[in-house]
Amino acid sequence: MAALLAALPADRVLGDDDVVRSYVHDEAEWAPFGTPLAVVRPRSTAEVQAVVRACLEHRTPVVPRGAGTGLSGGANAVDGCVVLSTEHMRDVVAIDPVERYAVVQPGVVNDDLRAACAAQGLWYPPDPASSPWSTLGGNVATNAGGVCCVKYGVTRDYVLELEVVNGLGEVVRLGRRTAKGVVGYDMVGLMVGSEGTLGVVTEVTVRLRPAREPERTVVGYFDSVVDAGRAVEAVGAAGVTPSALELVDRHCLAAVDEWKNMGLSLEAAVVLLGRTDAPGPAGDAEAEAMLRCFEAGGATWAAASTDPAEAEALFSARRLAYPALERLGPLLTEDVCVPKAAVPEMLARIEAAAVRNDVLIANIAHAGDGNLHPLLITPPGDVEARARAQVAFGEIMRDAVALGGTVTGEHGVGLLKRDGLAHELSAEVVAMQRAVKAALDPHGILNPGKVFPDPAP
Repeated sequence: MAALLAALPADRVLGDDDVVRSYVHDEAEWAPFGTPLAVVRPRSTAEVQAVVRACLEHRTPVVPRGAGTGLSGGANAVDGCVVLSTEHMRDVVAIDPVERYAVVQPGVVNDDLRAACAAQGLWYPPDPASSPWSTLGGNVATNAGGVCCVKYGVTRDYVLELEVVNGLGEVVRLGRRTAKGVVGYDMVGLMVGSEGTLGVVTEVTVRLRPAREPERTVVGYFDSVVDAGRAVEAVGAAGVTPSALELVDRHCLAAVDEWKNMGLSLEAAVVLLGRTDAPGPAGDAEAEAMLRCFEAGGATWAAASTDPAEAEALFSARRLAYPALERLGPLLTEDVCVPKAAVPEMLARIEAAAVRNDVLIANIAHAGDGNLHPLLITPPGDVEARARAQVAFGEIMRDAVALGGTVTGEHGVGLLKRDGLAHELSAEVVAMQRAVKAALDPHGILNPGKVFPDPAP
């Protein structure tokens, strides 16, 4: 504490127990967390470097944190650590409309960046459901995806350059702002998705796209998630690349409607929401193709929306599903991703896991790219239900791998998915990753215990 107070302005260091407690975990309610020594909120790269160097001198763990919207425990405190929050590093440093990139500090909120870009006729595509609250630093840490990533890709596809404080307390710049560049290893690609275990990001340069055309929306009602999954498979087989293809089941819609009183229709067990942003006749053709795929998949009703407000309400419900369901009881959030052709089978296996373990599982999904988010809900205080949910959680991860998928598509490994990582990756690959960690963080102070457990000394 003395070293931190000597290195930083006093208002950057939080030591009050009540305040510190509000920073000890992210939104992964079931992930464990410890008690930090302090929380620091630097405002510049130099202050981040000062924190890391002080912690390095005293071998004190550093746990980087953005807005705390993560869902894997990746930002959870460990005992005796310093939680380093980048929430006050909020500057949009530059937007270049010619080269089409933006330079931002890590505390910039995703939607705020998107609004700043829109003012110049530009667009930053990655849009996680938490975009009104999550920050670019956290998006980089987990390689966040989102609704439109089925067509436009995830965070890693847009990060050109990073400024990082590494585990030796050095400030380094990784990547380049040019359209092309192959000098050395792809250190930016390595850093994106590393969950704060390899460095603390202090500046991000992201690629931008021109503003896109207004979207057309296609809505389908289905009697089961498996039928909706068949429609998703049909969209892929038809060669259509929607700008969004989202699945929301009745549990999610009911929870959102009860919370926000949005007047949502509950006439179906599952709603599939498709969008296309192709311009002119091409967009009309894509919307019609999606509509045919919905019908071929077994939709009880499907139509191209003629009411933009109604369509937007359904997409808003998709974004609000997680916090709405949180109100019902503790949530264990899955994040598996499978090939599109395996979506129906994976959804069937999720339903089977719910029945087998007597657990309520609500389903939302970025269905167009196979990224499924089953939400396991347990009554408050029900220890037995929680144990059954944890069994189902493990079964769903193993089923995803068995179908050629992965245990996490965009939330990260953090604490909740470490067993899944060990199941998905070979011992040789895990050893390679440990070697990278040891090279960039030789003293093991950066977010220890996350992604994979630290080896015994």
